Amino acid sequence: MSAAIAVWVTVGSALGGLARYWCSGLIARLVGETFPWGTLIVNVVGSFLIGLIATISGTDGRFLIPAEARQFMMVGILGGFTTFSSFSLQTLTLARDGQWLLVGANIVGSVVLCLVMVWAGHMLATLINR
Repeated sequence: MSAAIAVWVTVGSALGGLARYWCSGLIARLVGETFPWGTLIVNVVGSFLIGLIATISGTDGRFLIPAEARQFMMVGILGGFTTFSSFSLQTLTLARDGQWLLVGANIVGSVVLCLVMVWAGHMLATLINR
């Protein structure tokens, strides 16, 4: 890895982390914190965006962009934006509180919705690439 890519990934991670903090906080204020909606929504949106960017800017994509830009967006911004470690901790907290229905909803919702959204991003980019 070049020093330039490392710097861009670092900057992207900071921006993605700040965006996650802002989005999760906004969602928590809007709908409450009984269920980790902020984390779920951030992960679903991040999954859509990484599917879109990976496909649209890949070797068969419509928009070829430099490797540094792809790493900045996908590893940096989206790596800092999505929150699997937060998801894991919040799910454990729900389990420790005996909220088993919410545990299941968070696990199934996060995994299924994120997989659907990475596919949706890929499909949108495939259409754009035509």
